Amino acid sequence: MEDKEIIQMAKATIKQEAAGVLTLLDQIDASFVKAVRLMLDCQGHVLVSGSGTSHAVSRRLAHLLSVCGTPALLLDAGDSLHGLSGAITENDVVIALSKGGTTSEVVFLASVAKARGAKVIALTEKPDSELGKLADVVLKVVAPPEGDPFGMIATGSSLINCAIGDALCVTLLNLRCYTVEQFGETHPGGAVGKKLKDMNIL
Repeated sequence: MEDKEIIQMAKATIKQEAAGVLTLLDQIDASFVKAVRLMLDCQGHVLVSGSGTSHAVSRRLAHLLSVCGTPALLLDAGDSLHGLSGAITENDVVIALSKGGTTSEVVFLASVAKARGAKVIALTEKPDSELGKLADVVLKVVAPPEGDPFGMIATGSSLINCAIGDALCVTLLNLRCYTVEQFGETHPGGAVGKKLKDMNIL
């Protein structure tokens, strides 16, 4: 394969995935507002969970929620079958990610959350799935076909889930009137910390 073909392949992938993210504009509806309000009113922690690629997306989302002023933690779905689900309380909100809504460990975690009185937000393509039926709010996110040669590797769909997660984070940050000074209290390190110091915020 020639160099120009490699470049074309890379550009085609980015173009396809960018178009996929833009499909979210028509998918944001009243359920997004309900999810935001549940998280805004949460008296405990927002616990985020998924398996496989969704686990990686969950870790990112939990981190960014905390960065943006919403206390959040990653809850390993696999470990929830071995006692970790005991961390869930009635004051928490659980965000459970599963494209098909049938991932057994994620469904188990959501069922424990419901039994304990926590609120469940399902991020899935299948509202009528087992996970969807357990949820208080379903964020239905339908991704276009994947860009990989097999059509099964969660490249574009994981990016789309990250994007709706970003929308949740920024919306909550603004609703909480979270200030840069508050942000600086928990982020004094690295290049960001240096920038805050240069701004006389730290």
